[in-house]
Amino acid sequence: MFDSIAHTIPDQKLKLNSPIELTIKRLDLVHPQISGNKFFKLKYNLLEAQKLGLKKIITFGGAYSNHIAATAFAAQQFGFESIGIIRGEELVDKPLNHTLLTAQKFSMQLNFISREQYRQKDQTEFLTELNQRFPNSYIIPEGGSNALAIQGCTEILTAADRQNYDVICCAVGTGGTISGLIQASSAHQSVLGFSALKGDFLQAEVEKNTINKNWKILDDYCFGGYAKIQPELLHFIQNFETSYKIPLEHIYTAKMLYGIFDLIQKNYFPAHSRILVIHSGGLQGRISLGE
Repeated sequence: MFDSIAHTIPDQKLKLNSPIELTIKRLDLVHPQISGNKFFKLKYNLLEAQKLGLKKIITFGGAYSNHIAATAFAAQQFGFESIGIIRGEELVDKPLNHTLLTAQKFSMQLNFISREQYRQKDQTEFLTELNQRFPNSYIIPEGGSNALAIQGCTEILTAADRQNYDVICCAVGTGGTISGLIQASSAHQSVLGFSALKGDFLQAEVEKNTINKNWKILDDYCFGGYAKIQPELLHFIQNFETSYKIPLEHIYTAKMLYGIFDLIQKNYFPAHSRILVIHSGGLQGRISLGE
């Protein structure tokens, strides 16, 4: 399932009224269930769990986590049991949304915990307790971002991508994907990240993963925060999908593209820049667009 696939991902060039060249790398078409960057982030983690002979995958996410849904499917395909530690104990008695129903359909065991407990997800004591509760398990962090995920994300860019583009743009959630892109990028390229959250904490996170300096993360296009949506963004999504026939979701990709179009209008990019935009998938989240 995880054979080298980056060279077969379709690119779609957009027609703009601008000297800027804009091409979208359609990671949303990589796989129907392990969509977009999740395919690359999970690859080496699952191979490592397999190599270690472990039987279960434990991971973390919120109620609308693309990572949770993708991990449930991938774990099942590899023959693992999967356990999702879901933020928000208040969700226990509520009907499952589309994301969690998808994870459950692929046999993921959902464990809802309080937001206070969830904040301990990276602490050694909490992880030790999880391993004791679910022995023979391999733990993948929230969003799937760790060293093996970054290794996988270096494979998103092809040799042609490294040669033919000046700027690589991606959405940023936990920092794993952009870290891989930075490591894989050429010296002449810059990598521009669009954060789904307000604040500069992701800057420090990415700095841990790379010594390269050819990157920047903007948080100007969060639209109020993670998974939040405003009429202006909804209008952009509708117009974009009508014009280019490329589906978007409102958590990551739409906010990034809104930001790119805004920056092009503001002449942020040098004339005739060749921009490659990473469509990171996550389209199962489209069901919650109106929420």
